[in-house]
Amino acid sequence: MNIACPEWEKTVADLWASIDVYDPEEFVKWIEVFAAELPPDSAIGLFERGAAQDSTGHPDRAVPLYQAALAAGLTGVRRRRASIQLASSLRNLGNPQRAADLLTAELQAPSDELDDAVRAFLALALVDLGREREAVAISLAALSRHLPRYNRSLARYAQHLSGAAA
Repeated sequence: MNIACPEWEKTVADLWASIDVYDPEEFVKWIEVFAAELPPDSAIGLFERGAAQDSTGHPDRAVPLYQAALAAGLTGVRRRRASIQLASSLRNLGNPQRAADLLTAELQAPSDELDDAVRAFLALALVDLGREREAVAISLAALSRHLPRYNRSLARYAQHLSGAAA
């Protein structure tokens, strides 16, 4: 299931906005309570549960939940977030190659507001793989889109670092 009612979405968004008010176990408990309001195979519920585990320091518990959410057909921005967060968790658990593979594939997804997050987490995975120059190039290219000046220059330097044609 990829749909939750607007009231549920608002309640969960409010909970996430106040995550720092809760101790980690209490926060996870509340996410579990709200996820239980959805069908057990709900992609959204699985994703929210995974994100709660991840955000409270348990990437090992998050990975299977992210994978289940994606397998259950998670869509929209949550699908993109799940891909990024799954890759980040895999990297944190010592599998930067799998993380880089997931994020490299994610670069082919339709563009959205998470494009640069994909690139940032890909850069981290590349650093772990000893591919620092490529990581810097990806980071600079992403940054170049947000600067008030020097966008074209920085983008060209990023291309040069990566070995791409200018």
